Amino acid sequence: MSIKNKPPSRFRPLGNILLILGGLFLLANIFLPQLFGPSIPQVPYSLFIHQIDDGDVSRVYVGQNEIRYQLKGEGENQYGQIFQTTPIFDLELPKRLEAQGVEFAAAPPAKNGWIGSLLSWVIPPLIFVGIWQFFLNRSAGGGPAGALSFTKSKAKVYVEGDATKVTFNDVAGVEEAKTELEEIVEFLKSPQRYIQIGARIPKGVLLVGPPGTGKTLLAKAVAGEAGVPFFSISGSEFVELFVGAGAARVRDLFEQAKKQAPCIVFIDELDAIGKSRASGGFMGGNDEREQTLNQLLTEMDGFAAAGATVIVLAATNRPETLDPALLRPGRFDRQVLVDRPDLGGRLKILEIYAQKVKLGNDVALKEIATRTPGFAGADLANLVNEAALLAARNKRETVAQADFKEAIERVVAGLEKKSRVLSDKEKTIVAYHEVGHALVGAMMPGGGKVAKISIVPRGMAALGYTLQMPTEDRFLLSESEIRDQVATLLGGRAAEEVVFGSITTGAANDLQRATDLAERMVTTYGMSKILGPLAYEKGQQNNFIGDGMMNPRRMVSDDTAKAIDNEVKEIVEGGHQQALAILRQNRELLETIAQKILETEVIEGEELQNLLTQVKPVDKVAVPA
Repeated sequence: MSIKNKPPSRFRPLGNILLILGGLFLLANIFLPQLFGPSIPQVPYSLFIHQIDDGDVSRVYVGQNEIRYQLKGEGENQYGQIFQTTPIFDLELPKRLEAQGVEFAAAPPAKNGWIGSLLSWVIPPLIFVGIWQFFLNRSAGGGPAGALSFTKSKAKVYVEGDATKVTFNDVAGVEEAKTELEEIVEFLKSPQRYIQIGARIPKGVLLVGPPGTGKTLLAKAVAGEAGVPFFSISGSEFVELFVGAGAARVRDLFEQAKKQAPCIVFIDELDAIGKSRASGGFMGGNDEREQTLNQLLTEMDGFAAAGATVIVLAATNRPETLDPALLRPGRFDRQVLVDRPDLGGRLKILEIYAQKVKLGNDVALKEIATRTPGFAGADLANLVNEAALLAARNKRETVAQADFKEAIERVVAGLEKKSRVLSDKEKTIVAYHEVGHALVGAMMPGGGKVAKISIVPRGMAALGYTLQMPTEDRFLLSESEIRDQVATLLGGRAAEEVVFGSITTGAANDLQRATDLAERMVTTYGMSKILGPLAYEKGQQNNFIGDGMMNPRRMVSDDTAKAIDNEVKEIVEGGHQQALAILRQNRELLETIAQKILETEVIEGEELQNLLTQVKPVDKVAVPA
């Protein structure tokens, strides 16, 4: 799709002519005196005085900015050469001229004086009018925003018929959303079919989903399928320093849309102007946002009266912050969830983006889709691009499967830091730490398959990592599976205790994640026998506590808060004891794998799976009270 430009203003040639006349006026003031006036030598004022005292001056013309005088002639010529000098405040000059018998008077006007007078009266107003027209043309002719364009809509207008237009074939992984939006396409293509039967065409559709899932791409695909103009604008572009500018831009946007109906108006990041007016109130500059929101609500109500088929598509990843007036029927009638894709969706997305790069014969897109759970469409597009960059960096003509594997690790764990050199002692601790994660994870059915162990530093803080890949998409987890994940996270710390008898700072991130999981079990999922099936987490609406920090919990009593802390501690300590038991039972295997990884730095594939099959299970571990 391409941006549609507005036709040029009919006043633009007049403004250009006036600007040219202004330039000619400046040139006339500079060059006319030189073209039409005589070239007169300039002399110092002191020389002028000496020539008067010597009796060489015959007559003098005193002007406001200069003094012109003529010398006495020689022979038959009564007058000689003419000179000029810059006047100085001198009260003795008239007396000196009279004493020498010199004729003096005011200087005559210049030969081109009437031209300068005429130009000085006519041209400046024309220059002012020309500059005014220049800024009007910039604001109305589709150019950069001028001084008078702050109330104009900044929406980009895309038109149909372009070779690069987006259709539903370019969108994958969101089949349910596509099905819902196909009905919108039918509304735009043949609205009379629905109007005749008495149906009311929806005015607004809200696309809700995490960042990068393809909400903007879906909106463009709707316009591409329907073949209608597409107005695209971000919510933040409505808000301006000037009071009332946001509301004026909303009015201008919908006026343009009604003229080109049927069409689509797409507002990205709707929460920038559509936040709830009841959440803390509007003060100061936020008044402007409230006016903009009110104008948007009014314009959406006016579609039916105008009789124009204009559908508003909006996107947000924070629907809980939107004002209820926006979400009521009659405005945004429908909410379409655009969620992260499942395994089949990820495979289709990879197939679309993989068409743009040269793939090697060994590339298995299904395996890549399996190893990327939780990736959104934008993440997968970035993954394909990273793999292509790696292949080009290694001077290969096609992208290999190894490039995709390395790209996944770069996205998940960060860039390899081969320049970060660890001491032998630190390298040994990292090796046992990561093998501890792998051995405990191999025994936990709730975790994914351990695919790789590495002690090569990555990212900002990771000195090593254990890569677990799920074997299938999971949408529900049981209590035992979450406890298994907590134990796996604590496997590294447990390995340090078993081998070295002490602990290091390397488990800081593991402890944070394990504690968060345990707290969600108690406060969100109701997985506590003592506290029962109650939710103690407020979600998005946080309470402020005395020191200004945000507390995500509900207002609970001291006894309940203490009970929550005790339950969280019990879950984490249970996972810790379980990890210790598994590693003590498999002490020899822990030593074998650790020594092997110290030699090779990376273990993966069939070799790793053969080693992990030797892990011995343990009986149920009793957690100390």
